[in-house]
Formats: sequence, structure tokens, C-alpha cells
Amino acid sequence: MPAFKGFRARPLMIETIATPGDNPEAKPAAPPRARSRRELLKRLADVVSLPSSRVNAFERSMTADVLVDLLVDAEIDERAKVARRLSCLGDIPHGLVRLILRDEVEVAAPLLEDTVALSDCDLLDCIAVASPAHRRLIAGRKSVTEVVCEALAARGEIAVIQTLLRNANAQFSHNAIERVLVMSRQAPGLCGHLLRRPELRPNHAYVLFWWADAEARRTILQRFAVSRDILQDAAADVFALAAAEGWSDSLSRKALQFIERRQRNRAAIDKSPFNSLEEAVTAAEAGLTRELAEEIACLSGVKPMTGAKIITDRGGEGLAILCKSTGLPRGAVRSLWRGLRRAETTPSGEIDPDLDRVLTTFDMIAVDRAQTVLRYWNWSLSSAMTPQLLRTIREKDESAIEELSTQQRAAMLAFSSDISP
Repeated sequence: MPAFKGFRARPLMIETIATPGDNPEAKPAAPPRARSRRELLKRLADVVSLPSSRVNAFERSMTADVLVDLLVDAEIDERAKVARRLSCLGDIPHGLVRLILRDEVEVAAPLLEDTVALSDCDLLDCIAVASPAHRRLIAGRKSVTEVVCEALAARGEIAVIQTLLRNANAQFSHNAIERVLVMSRQAPGLCGHLLRRPELRPNHAYVLFWWADAEARRTILQRFAVSRDILQDAAADVFALAAAEGWSDSLSRKALQFIERRQRNRAAIDKSPFNSLEEAVTAAEAGLTRELAEEIACLSGVKPMTGAKIITDRGGEGLAILCKSTGLPRGAVRSLWRGLRRAETTPSGEIDPDLDRVLTTFDMIAVDRAQTVLRYWNWSLSSAMTPQLLRTIREKDESAIEELSTQQRAAMLAFSSDISP
């Protein structure tokens, strides 16, 4: 074949790319951080953030899928930037939410703190798999529903519970309050926060009383020691009906015992070796024996178990409640205190601070309100005590608490630290 005019043949040259292996002295260089990836992350986040007038739901979802794939391998500062970009949105694709909430807390924080679009399902997933730091941010959100509160309380993390209790916008369910109530026995610092919750009810507070400190006890008596006037007016004619039936219905009898105005058991005087409750209390000054304590409880209209709980209480405020509700004078508190061999004065001759606090409690509370507290203790602590419940308490099976009635829960919580196997 004739050669083309003007064509000069050149040798074939193949350009090769040098590799580190070609030069023993060369070191592999770290790949530079791709500017294109950073820019793509930003652009995709911008698309996801567009209003619905600019991008439809399918386009947003498809873009989010691509963004998730890039974020999985992105640096933490890049992930944090995307999270901050998305935190102000009212609608974030679920895949992005799930990825970000499961990320390091500094990445998840913008969504957990500021995003109102998170559903309870999103938060519950985060609670289940993330860290205590994540859960604490959730507890501090501007709105925490009952479902989320209950999930946080179930984790039993003190720092998270404290944040939750301080959050005025958190909505505690009944179960969540009771979980925190149980926790407060081992974490007394929760008591003050718990008492400020509007969801707390008298039955919770009267049980909390047994392990609360002096300040918390004063708050309980001031806030929750209510009168029973409405109950007494509503049931005024029922007493005669129950008496006509010979008090045969045990449940009605227990409820009416809680409602009635009279505190002392006048029928017990006929069987007592003492002529009055005052005489029994005076006899206690020489030493409060178990038999004498049971006699005082019986004359006071409470069960021996309730009387024992009051008398053995370390704080002593229960003695003030017992004396005030039964119409005993202030000196009766001193008599019982002396019978328990507790210090009445300091080495310098001043009144003992504990006795002074108990006497102040006696002066502070009205008779009808003291009776409400005493009656509730007696109703909840003794009427619910069954052999099965006693066994549960001895075995310290707190997992069974949700299956118990209100009275049984109160008895279990109050006595679980007192009854030994």
C-alpha cells in the first residue's frame, strides 16, 4: 500500500502512570479529602431542605437515600454540618433521621434539641440504641410525651431522670411517676424534683414520705395533707346503712374507716389494760415495748403494722402525725420520744434538733389533715398486706409492682426495706 503523502511514521508511545512500587523510596500519600464530596453533601442537603413547592416527596426521598449513603462514610464534622442544616426542617426523611439520631451525640444534638418534627417512634428508637447523653438531650426537649417519658424512666438513669423531672414540658404517665418513685428510694436527690411534679398524687407522696428527708417531708405534709370534708359529707348516710348490715361488706368497711371522722378506737378501751390512750402513752415513757406499742396503735385506731412503721421511723415525724390525729397533747410526742430512748437535748442543754423538728411538725399540721395522712397510711399499709404480698416484699421482687393495686404498691414500697427474709 502506498504511503500517504506527508505522513511521517512515529514510534508508538504508551504513557504509563507511576505507582509507589516503581520507586522504593516513595511513600504512599493519603488521599486528599475530596472537595467534590463536601460540595455534594452540601448540595444534597440543600435539595432535601427545599420547600414542598420546589421538590416533591418522591424527589426528596430519593435525594435523602443518596445523602444517607454519603454520610455513612463522611467525617464527623461533615455529618454535624448536615445535621445542623436539617435541624430546622419540619419534615425530614426517616432514613436521615434514623442515621443522624444514632450518630455521635455532637452530630445528633441539633436534631434532638431543636427539631420539632421528630416523632415518638424516632425518639424511642434513639432511646433504645443510643447513649445516655442522647437520652439526656431527649429528656430536655421542649416537649416530651408520656410514651417517651415512660421509655426514659424505664432505663433507670439518674442523670436522665433528673433532667426529665426538671423539664416543665415533660408529660409523666402514671407508670413513669411510679418508676421514678421506686428509684427515689436509692437516689434521694430525686425526691425534691419529684415533689414539684404536677402529676404526683397523694398516694405517691404518702409513700415517698417514708424515705424522704426532713425538707421533703415538710413539703409533703403542707401540700398533700388534705381534709376529707367532701368525702365525709358524701358518705354521711352510708355509715348508718353499713351499720344496719352489721358491717358485713369488708371493702365498704375499710373505705368507711378511711373516711370517718373519729380516729380513736373507743371499743378497744373496754379490752385494754389502760383507761385511755393518754394513760398508755404516759406508761410508754418508761420504755416502749412491742406489746405497749401495739396497744397504743390499737387505741389510736390503726393496725399494729402501721403503728410499728410509725414508731420505728427514723425521722420521727410520724409520731407527730399519730399524736395530732388522735387528739393527744404536744407532750405526748415527748413521752413517746423518751420511751424510744431518743436524745431530747444536746450536750449544751438545748433541745435536740430532731425532736425540735418533730414538735414543729406537730404544731404545723391541723388535726383533720393529720388524720387524713394517718388514715391513708393505715388503709394502704395494712389493708393490702396479704401473705402473697409479704412474700413478694421478702423476695424484693419489684418486677411485680405493676401488677399490684394502689394499696399493695404503697405497702410494698414502704415495707420493702424493713422486712427481712
